[in-house]
Amino acid sequence: MASVDRPLRIALLAYRGKPHCGGQGVYVRHLSKALVDLGHHVEVFGGQPYPELDERVPLHKLPSLDIYNEYFPLRMPGLWELKHWTDFLEVASFSLGTFPEPLAFTMRAWDKLKGRRGEFDLVHDNQSLGYGLLALQRAGFPVIATIHHPITVDRRLEMEHATSTYKRLTLRRWYAFTDMQTRVASRLQRVITVSENSFKDISHDHRVDPARMQIVPVGVDPSLFLPVPFIERTPGMLITTASADVAMKGLRYLLEAVAKLRTERPEVTLTVIGRPKEGGESARTISELGLEDAVTFVSGVSDERIVELYSEAEAAVVPSLYEGFSLPAIEAMSCAIPLVATTGGAIPEVVGKDGETAFAVPPGDSEALAAKLAWVLDHPDEAAKVGQAGRQRVIDHWSWRHTAEKTVEQYRALLEK
Repeated sequence: MASVDRPLRIALLAYRGKPHCGGQGVYVRHLSKALVDLGHHVEVFGGQPYPELDERVPLHKLPSLDIYNEYFPLRMPGLWELKHWTDFLEVASFSLGTFPEPLAFTMRAWDKLKGRRGEFDLVHDNQSLGYGLLALQRAGFPVIATIHHPITVDRRLEMEHATSTYKRLTLRRWYAFTDMQTRVASRLQRVITVSENSFKDISHDHRVDPARMQIVPVGVDPSLFLPVPFIERTPGMLITTASADVAMKGLRYLLEAVAKLRTERPEVTLTVIGRPKEGGESARTISELGLEDAVTFVSGVSDERIVELYSEAEAAVVPSLYEGFSLPAIEAMSCAIPLVATTGGAIPEVVGKDGETAFAVPPGDSEALAAKLAWVLDHPDEAAKVGQAGRQRVIDHWSWRHTAEKTVEQYRALLEK
């Protein structure tokens, strides 16, 4: 089974696969395609929102109750919707106040795969880390998981930014699923992560033996994410990606920086690739700062349109307090747009040195962010050189083919055991 040249049969699990906004969907889409390009057989088992995949990659839909959908989040499903024992499990977990999807999804995956052991060489989980993975291991499946970063970091940052005791209590209950993820991660046969920073955090927070982990950076397609000729930069236009309205992404600090910039540069605007959460922190901040006419949210658009937006903007921003890698950073860099990013988490090892391939600021500092953005806007020629150097860094270091090749190395190491 561990032959160095035999094509592998891979069941790739993705409990969430938002196609164009959010690292999990991007990872599953591009990794599965690159694995097929290498000659392997990949089938994706996914939950809502379903990933968009290459036509050669079958998608097995494992529908959840979609409690956290974008249009009516936190809805309580009706009794008529509960058709399978995993639906009752999902509702029970939700009723206890915790995020139910990782547990329910992996149990659905186990239920779907338990009779197909002879059809797959291994199961590759993408960040769900639910108990169903241990059930799959007991059923004889070799199981490997990608952990982009431990969600315990999200929990810690959300708790630090909670504004009331009640909020902290609700967050503690909601993030209870991370205890399950620690128990599962520490028992998996092999773990892939995407950066040195995440490696250290996973080893510490999830108690994973470093000997069972390996770093495989994610990639980008420089032939897709590239500067678009004949599109002129729009003066003052900034762009960022915000896949979730959570403290870790640091959008509040970028909004504050935009407000500061607009006191002297009224032409400054911000385009956010992502969907706003109605009544969420970002919406409140935009209202408080009077930025309703300056901030535009764009969602559900193609990669090609995202590339066009990067070519229209004067600077891209990654304001995160923490990132395990940051796909938006390397996608922006690949488009040769000047990138202003924080030094949170793994971002420095991804984007390179300040002033050479990107511009760095401390996380959670809107004053520093505004000052750095002002410099970039005032020095377009120097900033453009950094943008070009950033694209070259991406070309030199990251591609999805490289990610797939290194991932296959980990598959074969798993099968050799």
